Amino acid sequence: MTASYAPTRFLRLLVSVALPALLPVTAFAAEFDGGGLSAWWGLPFAGILLSIALMPLLVPSFWHHHYGKVSAGWALAFLLPFAAIHGVSLAAAQLLHALLAEYVPFIILLTALFVVAGGIHIRGNLHGTPGLNTAILAIGAVLASLMGTTGASMLLIRPLIRANDNRRHRVHVVVFFIFIVSNVGGSLTPLGDPPLFLGFLKGVEFFWTARNILPETLFIVGILLALFHALDRWYYRKEGVLPFDPTPDTRRLGFDGAANFWLLGGIVCLVLMSGLWKSPISFDVHGTRVGLPGIVRDIGLVATTLLSLRITAPQVHADNQFGWAPMAEVAKLFAGIFLTIIPVIAMLKAGVQGPFGAVVSAVTRPDGQPDPAMYFWATGALSSFLDNAPTYLVFFNTAGGDAQALMNTYGSTLAAISAGAVFMGANTYIGNAPNLMVKAIAESRGVRMPSFFGYMMWSGAILVPLFILSTFIFFR
Repeated sequence: MTASYAPTRFLRLLVSVALPALLPVTAFAAEFDGGGLSAWWGLPFAGILLSIALMPLLVPSFWHHHYGKVSAGWALAFLLPFAAIHGVSLAAAQLLHALLAEYVPFIILLTALFVVAGGIHIRGNLHGTPGLNTAILAIGAVLASLMGTTGASMLLIRPLIRANDNRRHRVHVVVFFIFIVSNVGGSLTPLGDPPLFLGFLKGVEFFWTARNILPETLFIVGILLALFHALDRWYYRKEGVLPFDPTPDTRRLGFDGAANFWLLGGIVCLVLMSGLWKSPISFDVHGTRVGLPGIVRDIGLVATTLLSLRITAPQVHADNQFGWAPMAEVAKLFAGIFLTIIPVIAMLKAGVQGPFGAVVSAVTRPDGQPDPAMYFWATGALSSFLDNAPTYLVFFNTAGGDAQALMNTYGSTLAAISAGAVFMGANTYIGNAPNLMVKAIAESRGVRMPSFFGYMMWSGAILVPLFILSTFIFFR
């Protein structure tokens, strides 16, 4: 599918799913007691996450062509038996709640960031000195919380690779880019990383993470930037540069598609509006409350996406190698994830008396209070190998699922969950969606990236010690 095909079938699908939120229908309780469920109901969720983790490595060709069918298969493995046992009405209520309250807003925001960032091209040729490279990573860390790790990664990875295409050693540049820009830098706002946006949808205030995990973020990012500068300076002095630059200085530095920066500002305003505007107007869709601010936000984001596609010159998309494949993959896989996670969340909400009582007990101190250090590592460990967005939801609900209580009484626990989900998504290629996207772009530009386990050697040597140190400083 080409960038010029707008509006795309994908965007029309999002609109068609979102429109039913405008129509009130008979209410049916979307919440149900998971205490009586068997732990076997968690198998479809485990199955889809293991498929995402292992099938691209074991059967890459099959996965590339059929990942959507695999996702749909796991979703049906939950929905059909659930409808047969608990009734079609309850199954329909759960389906609509997952779609309207979580999946549709989540995908609409990601699509808007993906499209608008893809409409900005940094032209010209920079020269990858250690100082410049470090500055780009630092700028990317700031942008990641403003335009999302996906948006910042897609905006900066191509000019960073071009800037270093006359360097003999470039792998470390891309690896640290994934650490800083594609992950840790996105920890301060709901725009930064998908887990935090899900928390925002659950009631966490927009600036809560900025106020509560800023020291942790500055600590990790600061040390990573210092380590990168030292390593890059060592490589630069050792190797010098190639005798010729594959990217000649033929174009003046600047931005093509700069109007999309205004659209990025519009995205920020729409998300802020939906969190600050308290309207009594809402619609009940089979037990799911859909508020007017959320509807306005999502319609505005879809309009922003379409406007970006309309005003961005085709050459800008061509220069950025823009395509819909990454976004389509995310949409299909997350549809399955958001459906199969339904019984898991319900069982976790049942607490220590529920089927997953052992999980709740593992992150709870003997006095019954949550253990922030355990939440940090439990959330982070799963975010490293599964996907950090549903992992955040799992532990958000394990901690009670009440945003007001978590922001106040249990603020250290919510900070640990947020930091674990965002920070440790950098531990593997599959921990966060931009990781694989950056890897694919780098390899297409001739950078010989490490294997799955080779990358883990980098993260194990650099990130894990930092996370251990952070635990003793921030999450005791």
